[in-house]
Amino acid sequence: MVRRWPAPVLFSALVLAAAFTAFMPVAFAQTARAVDESFFVESAYPMLHAVQCERCHSDNGVASEARLAFPETDAGRDRITAFGLSLMDLVDRKNPEQSLLLRKPTKRVKHTGGQRIKPGSDEEAVLLRWINYLAGLSDEQVRQARERIARSDPRGVEALAVRRLTHSQYNQTVRDLLGDQIQPASGFPKEDFVNGFKNQLEGQGISPLQAEAYSKAAERLARAAFRGGDQHGLIPRQPASPTDAACVDAFVRQFGLKAFRRPLTDDEARRYSGLFLEEVGRAKNFQAGASMVIEAMLQSPHFLFRVERGADSPAAPFEIASRLSYLLWGTTPSDELLRAAGKGDLATAEQIEASARRMLEDPRARPAMEEFLAQWMRFDRVLEATRDRRRFREFNADVAAAMVEETRRLFNHLVWNDQNFMEFFTADYTFVNSDLARLYGLPAPGEEFAKVEYPADSGRSGVLGHGSFLVLTSTPSETSPTARGLFVRNHFLGQEVPPPPAGVNTVLPNMTEDAPMTNRQRLAVHLNSESCASCHRLLDPIGLGFEQYNAIGAFQKKMVLQFPGPRGEEGRGRKSTIKELDVDSSGYIQGIEDSTFSTPRELGRLLAASPTCQKAIVKQLFRYAFGRQETVNDQPVIDALVAKFRDSGFRFRELIVALVTSELFLQKGSG
Repeated sequence: MVRRWPAPVLFSALVLAAAFTAFMPVAFAQTARAVDESFFVESAYPMLHAVQCERCHSDNGVASEARLAFPETDAGRDRITAFGLSLMDLVDRKNPEQSLLLRKPTKRVKHTGGQRIKPGSDEEAVLLRWINYLAGLSDEQVRQARERIARSDPRGVEALAVRRLTHSQYNQTVRDLLGDQIQPASGFPKEDFVNGFKNQLEGQGISPLQAEAYSKAAERLARAAFRGGDQHGLIPRQPASPTDAACVDAFVRQFGLKAFRRPLTDDEARRYSGLFLEEVGRAKNFQAGASMVIEAMLQSPHFLFRVERGADSPAAPFEIASRLSYLLWGTTPSDELLRAAGKGDLATAEQIEASARRMLEDPRARPAMEEFLAQWMRFDRVLEATRDRRRFREFNADVAAAMVEETRRLFNHLVWNDQNFMEFFTADYTFVNSDLARLYGLPAPGEEFAKVEYPADSGRSGVLGHGSFLVLTSTPSETSPTARGLFVRNHFLGQEVPPPPAGVNTVLPNMTEDAPMTNRQRLAVHLNSESCASCHRLLDPIGLGFEQYNAIGAFQKKMVLQFPGPRGEEGRGRKSTIKELDVDSSGYIQGIEDSTFSTPRELGRLLAASPTCQKAIVKQLFRYAFGRQETVNDQPVIDALVAKFRDSGFRFRELIVALVTSELFLQKGSG
């Protein structure tokens, strides 16, 4: 996502680094002048950004539970000033130099983000001047500052959105509209993952290649719609003639209602009826006219996009019907749902809750929620994974598919049986077929993907012990503690860890037969550079706790290294050398107290009990439902959803119902 700085601050993300470089010898000279509120906006705030404090201290940062949270990236001058004043809560007014605001970033006390500001530096001088200013405020000035902070809170509602059908939604929609089972969107240009999902607004532009794909699909679908006659009842009644005006109008309005997910306006009906009759005049055939209308409508923005006009729009009930249907069923609203919208039966939260609960009982709800799971857990990367065949002969496409099915079965068991969803991390059972049972060292199940209990001494539990997670966070030849830690941070704790700085060498030291090393030893090289260590301290200690589970998810007590022998004169190599190293699988989650663990089972218990993880699950569903990342404006909604999720005993279906009955979902915000 492109970051933007507000014009009043006079900085842009593009020039921030350069500005701060110039800032060092010149702007710090401003510390000689008297400090006032403008000092924070013009000097202290850019400095804090330059040392990257906001990377952790944001709603999705690893310090999201701390008292310090930077404002939104497009905050204006007043909001930034209010943020600067709010730092008074981290200032010791009697002894400013003992303030947490100073001692944390300089790492005079324990700090998850490491040392961001060096003691004695110009940056510290700037920060200390602001701390002294805050410490010197009178009681009346503090009271006025708190009122200003409260007034600056930007929480309101987000602008309404325009959402493009995802490829999956496109396939399901044309299936339900036309009975088409070909899934044309499977051949469309690949969708990008943004914020962890493929349905995010930021990634939903239409390229020329995509537009061409829509055109070709519409033509093919329209041509096939009446192959073998009107088998799917698209024409409401038998026309008296090819130009039967009443039948033409009825067809246009009926198909238009389903395709656009709202009634056509009279002007739209006239235009499509005109197109219909124009084609009939050429082909002398009613179905030819209907086919032309279908082709045109399938290329319309009103079909390809879900347009949100707002709660005051006449189409608002139909927009709610679409939002419900695409979230809960992954497809266009049913006739029943459209009728409910037309009759005003989707007007209240109670009516919508009743509809949502009925929809969740429908078989269509299961694959729709599985689509959420597939994107959240990046099943695509598991199914596309390859492994070194010399080392991992047991791994193939069938095993990868079984790993995905294992995670899908656990998810479905928890969701549709109204179990505590935090068992996604703590379940002491799983669902395996014979291949996975053999890989995990479990007894063969009585039937494929039967529920089986882990042995009491197993380190596996929940999704953290599944091959799907362990494979997608490994490379073709070895495990990746960094990737495993990053996935836990991003997907299970909802925390963003920035990518490595440009130009940084991320290659680990090569191992030799004479000097073999464990991954823990190899990763220690990152700790020699503060630019690397600040992030790797957040990731590697988590991933190293999985080191006894190899690149295909099998348990290995020791790390097995294989060194191929040199080739002889005839091109034949000698037998490979195998070395085994003891593995230290101790890990911890930096930023969470008492979080040491040494097995996936122990980590699962930590995650399940963590409010940060519980909130992260809510955030993941929020992003999927609304097609965007949450903002500071959404925090009241997020907090309310977390509370309802917790109060329900962490039942996922109750979380869904709470979301679809929130004011934000009911066209009071984007969705």
